[in-house]
This record gives sequence, C-alpha cells and structure tokens, in this order.
Amino acid sequence: MKIFCYLVTILLLLPALAYAQDTSHYLKCGALFDSIHGTLRQHVVIEVQGNKIASVKPWEQLPSSTDLTDLSSETCLPGLIDTHTHVLLQGDATAAEYAEQLLKQSQAYRGIMGAVDASRALNYGFTTIRDLETEGALYADVDIKHLIQTGVIPGPRMQVATRALDVTGAYPLQGYAYGIDVPHGVQLCDGAEECRKAVREQISYGADWIKVYVDRGYFMRPDGVLDDIPTFTLDELNAIVDEAHRQNHPVAAHAMGLHGVHNAVTAGVDTLEHGDYIAPEDLRTMAAKGIWYVPTAYALEAVAEGRASDGNPVYKQMIQTHAETMKRAMEAHIKIAFGTDAGAFPWTTNPAKEFAVLVRDGMAPAQAIESATAQAAKLMHLDGQLGTVEPGKLADVVAVPGNPLEQITLMEQVNFVMKDGTVYRKP
Repeated sequence: MKIFCYLVTILLLLPALAYAQDTSHYLKCGALFDSIHGTLRQHVVIEVQGNKIASVKPWEQLPSSTDLTDLSSETCLPGLIDTHTHVLLQGDATAAEYAEQLLKQSQAYRGIMGAVDASRALNYGFTTIRDLETEGALYADVDIKHLIQTGVIPGPRMQVATRALDVTGAYPLQGYAYGIDVPHGVQLCDGAEECRKAVREQISYGADWIKVYVDRGYFMRPDGVLDDIPTFTLDELNAIVDEAHRQNHPVAAHAMGLHGVHNAVTAGVDTLEHGDYIAPEDLRTMAAKGIWYVPTAYALEAVAEGRASDGNPVYKQMIQTHAETMKRAMEAHIKIAFGTDAGAFPWTTNPAKEFAVLVRDGMAPAQAIESATAQAAKLMHLDGQLGTVEPGKLADVVAVPGNPLEQITLMEQVNFVMKDGTVYRKP
C-alpha cells in the first residue's frame, strides 16, 4: 500500500512540476557539454520549441523578452542514457534478495515498483534507458514503457528486452527439491528451434532487444583468466542471433568470462554486457564486427560483497580483472557505451556512480560522459534524435552545478532535467 500511495503522489505532483512549451523557451547555461568533441562551450543559450531544440547560440543572442530558465551557474549536458538497467529488480547482491522478489512479491507489486524506479531514473538525469530484462516479471517492462510513452507515469523513454533467455539448469531460482515448480528469472529454451521460437514470442509481446545469458559458473584461473561454463551451444546462439536479426532486432549478451564472451562475439551479438574478461582475440573480433562493450563497472563492486557471503568469492577477484579488461578494450578502440546494471544494486543508489568508476579505470571524464550521451545514443540507434544538444534533436537536457570535466562526481548531482521539452526537475 505504501508503494501504491508513493506512486500516486508522484502522479499528482507531476502537473505542478513538469510543463511543455509550444512557443520558444530558453535555457541559459553557464556551459554546455559538447558530446561530439568532449569539450565545454561557455555561456550558451538553448532554444526549445515544443519537444525539440530549435537553436544553440551565445548568451549575447538571447532575446530581451523571453521565457527563460536560468542555469547560468550550471553545466548543461544532453539527457543521460543508461544502456543497462533493470527497473523491475530491487537489488540482487545475495541469493536471498533475489528469491524474496521472485517468490514473495506479486507481479502487481513488482510492476508498481518498476514504475517508481523508472521515475527515479528520470530524476537522476537519465532521460533514456535500455532495460535489459525483467528478472521473472514477464512482460511488465513493455507495460511500463507504454505507460511512460502515453504520459500516464513519468519516466525515461525505454527500449526493453522482456524476459531474457537461458538454458535449463543455468539460472536462478535453483536448488529447490525436484517436483517443486519454482519461477526462474528468465525464459528457458533448449535447442536451436526452441530458442528461435522463444525469440519470436518475445518480439510478439513487445521486446525491442533480445537478451541472452551465455555463461555461468565463474572461477579465476591461476593465470588471471576468468573462466566460465558456457550455457548455449553455438548452434543455439546462432539461431537466436539469426532469428532476432532476421526480424531487425538486436541482441545483447550477458557475457563475463572466457568462453561465454568468445561464443557471443563469434555468433555476432550486437552488445557485450559486463565483459569482465575479454581475450585479446575476442577484442579483435569485437572491433572487426563493431560489437559494443557495456562494462557496468560499478555494479560489480556493489554486489561483490553480498555474493562473496553466498560462498562465491570470485566476484571480488573479478574487480581487478575487469579494470584491466577495460584498459585493453580502450587500447583496442572498442566501442564503449555507458551502462550501470541498476537494479542489481538498489535504485535508491544513484546509478551515476558509474561515471567515477569509469574514470578511475582509465577513461577521461569527457569520454565517460560521451559514453552516456553520444555513444549510448548510437548503441540504441537513436543518434538521429538524442545524444547531442543541437538543432533538430529532441529537447533532452540535464544540468549539474559545476564543471564535471574537473569533478566527475558532479554527474551524481543532476539538478535540472528536461525530457522531450518538458521540465521534470529544477535546481
């Protein structure tokens, strides 16, 4: 009941907090982050008409009588994009947390929480997200996406992956007595034809992306290589990728270790999620095929302690391996997009913490911000509409109180949010 009341309160407050302009509205920015060149333009005015950017010009060209939002002490940026989230998940650092959600929370409860988390994402400055599976909540992500699109609830625009795919015996919930039918966080499929049918089903129910779990059972070898047990055979993966691509849908692969990564890039997935260890030859394949890398660095550290308490210390060992993989990926000029895996850690934690971890692991601040703007828009095939602040693009603009190129943690302090020309948050 508390969750329901909280959601209703958000909806009732929304008309007072958000508005859209049919005539020109101006944002007077102290600086504007140029997500193409990775630089700041000082003293910029953004003109918004309806849901689009009409012009970007210097302060001196601001009309004398204007409808103005004064952000002169702020740095404006394109709306942020998170390419790996789970709005229907509330943290799964331990097996008990995950089981609690799948066994004790109703689908209605999880759907309401998902709507709340979508509004949180928008409030953090993420005006667009790619939600990579519902973890046992069936097709509720499609419903949340449609409710946002129709203006019923506030939230970022979404691309969704619905149920995700894995093989029998490879994904929680596991360990219950045989004869007891418990839910799983994925759709199970075995064999090429069964997996091809599962892809068709998910697309028919509204999936924008197909997600596959390609490995499990991680362990660190003495030579520092993260090894794993592959899930799907290459024949099964080829069928999944072929069917998705045949219907013009991209494929995201949860791939963390040696064999899973290799099978995923061999099959030609579109994005590699997590990639804690990527062998040199697979980096070369990714570069040749244009496969995106979404590292989700912060989430690994956020869940490592809890998973170690479940008896699997490898997640702590992965942290350094992941940082080394990031450096090698950048040296290999792999396309990297920002993704947080929010939902693996609770949504009460700001997913923008990912920026500081990317910088710590070798990205320049400008590169980290580009990964969540121009680069993320390209991954989602939305670069014609989003990712930069320029005339003709959708009016998605956020702002932070200072210079994030000098202090990257300012990305955790977004205090102005505009999506589609509508203001949802003001400093």
